Amino acid sequence: MTESGLASADRKRRSTCTLSIERRGGRGEAGAVAIERLLENTPGVDDAAVSFRLGSVHVTYDPDSIAEADLERLVREHSVRVRDEDESPAEEGHVTGTELRREAVFVGLTLLGMATGLATGYLDGPPLVRWVGYGVAYGFGGWYGLVGAVETLRHRAVDIDLLMIVAALGALSIGAPFEGAMLLFLFSLSNTLQHYAIGRSRRAIRSLIEMRPESAQVLREGEEVTVPIDEVAVGDVFVVRPGDRIPLDGVVESGESAVDQASLTGESMPVSKAPGDEVFGGTINESGSLEIAVTREAHESAITRLIHMVERAQSEKAPTQRLIDRLEQPYVLGVFGLTIAAIAVPLALGGPFTSTFYRAMTLMVAASPCAVIISTPAAVLSAIASGGRQGVLFKGGGHVETAATVDAVAFDKTGTLTQGNTQLTDVIPRDGAGDVVSSEDALLALAAAVQARSEHHLARATVAAAAERSLSVADAEGFQAVAGKGVRATVDGATVHIGNRSYVETVVATPSGDGVEEGLSRLESLEAEGKTSVVVARETDAGVSVLGWLAFTDALRPGAAEMVAELRALGVEQIVMVTGDNERVAKRIAAAAGIDEVQAELLPEQKVETVERLESRYGSVAMVGDGVNDAPALATASLGVAMGGAGTDVALETADVVLMGDDLAKIPYVLRLGRRTRRTLTVNLAIAFGAIALMVGTILLRGIPLPLAVIGHEGSTVLVSLNGLRLLSYR
Repeated sequence: MTESGLASADRKRRSTCTLSIERRGGRGEAGAVAIERLLENTPGVDDAAVSFRLGSVHVTYDPDSIAEADLERLVREHSVRVRDEDESPAEEGHVTGTELRREAVFVGLTLLGMATGLATGYLDGPPLVRWVGYGVAYGFGGWYGLVGAVETLRHRAVDIDLLMIVAALGALSIGAPFEGAMLLFLFSLSNTLQHYAIGRSRRAIRSLIEMRPESAQVLREGEEVTVPIDEVAVGDVFVVRPGDRIPLDGVVESGESAVDQASLTGESMPVSKAPGDEVFGGTINESGSLEIAVTREAHESAITRLIHMVERAQSEKAPTQRLIDRLEQPYVLGVFGLTIAAIAVPLALGGPFTSTFYRAMTLMVAASPCAVIISTPAAVLSAIASGGRQGVLFKGGGHVETAATVDAVAFDKTGTLTQGNTQLTDVIPRDGAGDVVSSEDALLALAAAVQARSEHHLARATVAAAAERSLSVADAEGFQAVAGKGVRATVDGATVHIGNRSYVETVVATPSGDGVEEGLSRLESLEAEGKTSVVVARETDAGVSVLGWLAFTDALRPGAAEMVAELRALGVEQIVMVTGDNERVAKRIAAAAGIDEVQAELLPEQKVETVERLESRYGSVAMVGDGVNDAPALATASLGVAMGGAGTDVALETADVVLMGDDLAKIPYVLRLGRRTRRTLTVNLAIAFGAIALMVGTILLRGIPLPLAVIGHEGSTVLVSLNGLRLLSYR
């Protein structure tokens, strides 16, 4: 593998941890950025993303240098409460709902106090009642902002919460209590709506938790026993009836049914299941009863890994969001500086204090970056939630943005563009091979013995074909695999080699061996027919003798050509196939799919080199693979996309985006969702900065009332929140 490919893969192997922390009611994130910098300056920590708004800390670190417990201790030392392990996500969601109701009550009391103060003053009522009303408005309207500002100051930082509190108190100090109360009312109202918008995105994702049943009907001595899923072991058999949600991953032992996997893989139609088929926890059994043998414990099931991965995705900030959060403190300091100048300069020139101070407070409100701060998370979290509903899982907000920039896509062939259910089509013993393989069955049994320990798709097809013929397969010893070339093992005292042309030429390395030249010739003719072919050879003290040939075919996935055409319509400049298969077979598949370029007979490290070459030419490149042999290339690409992540451990660990089903149509969807999110971010930032520029310019040139600045400021904040929320419905 190239040096940069190794570096990229090394980054993928870094450990990550996500801590759930106590959410804070303020709007700013400057305090969170301070903790981010503390963590990032800690030896062994590569990257940190902290958000009080989302209630999460996500850290990428070297486990050899620092432990997760040390990271948690560092966070706790800065007066941040970390959620205990026994607090379930469902409980956290309940707390969030309680907080929203409390915030709504505070907003209502703020409005009541503001209205009381205004009405009493207008009707020339008792001054005590008027000031009690404004006191209620200031107390309840400024509570969360004050708490947030104080917490941020404890981290030696300032944020927009402090801006709002200072502006409201400034209005009060010059005899404009209504303007200050109105500011706090709209500030608290938009803050609550912001929390609701983000909470809705998070709840849309957390609905995944409801897919995980708490118990299973396990067969024990012929009786069904209700057992908590955490106590069910691998190998146990449980029963599901029509309408039941499958509790754990497993393989069907008896029964036939249709299973709705839409919630996990995004497949629109139920999938037929029969004995031997794999099923996933969290999916719904529709028609028949099934007995299922457990293959993964509860903490390793597809739905559990999915939930953990999505929790991590929520906590990872997109590049735009990270930039905005990092700029918040210097921006706020700049606004304070502008406000002080707006007071000092006119006063130095002899201007009146009251009107000057009022104008400065108006300027402070107008220039506050609330809408800018919320513009990114509202959109990115909604995009992650929308993808999750379609069986497309982004492992972080940054990958949503990356998807918008893809200009070239590289595909693996087998299991990605093709169906992956490779079939053995030809078993051809060589004439003159002797008594070792006197028939097709003898050659097939020998090949199956060698390949029984291999996970390669050709090996699985060989073993399956031997099982179909009920052949007796001998035990092999000393199994070894040469990546991208072939395998060998000892059977009955002799070494048996099975491999492609490259394997024969480099590993067997005896062109003068018995039948080697003929073997290579036959491979060429079979490949000319569009078949993937391998040589079976036997090595003894007397030398190497070719025993025969095996040939395989794999069909193009339905919809592959349409998917490629759709990518091209989206403006993808180059679509490439990178495969370890032989060039003729690869070109046949590529031609059927309409792919631009074929890079065949590649080893894993050569796939990495191809991806790097594409990146140097086109910039952002997506690599789509099955997550096994393609792992290094997935790690190297700008955007790694893994197919069929519901059952593939490597895909979940390596890729940036996981397609829980095998639907190729989801690949254009990933790019479209990324582009729609980028457009939404652009619109949100235009609204936010446009509102600030318009109001600040008007204030400096002509002046506007403080209430109008408040409405413009908070109105733009609500608008960008709702615009980001629209991505929840994107399909």
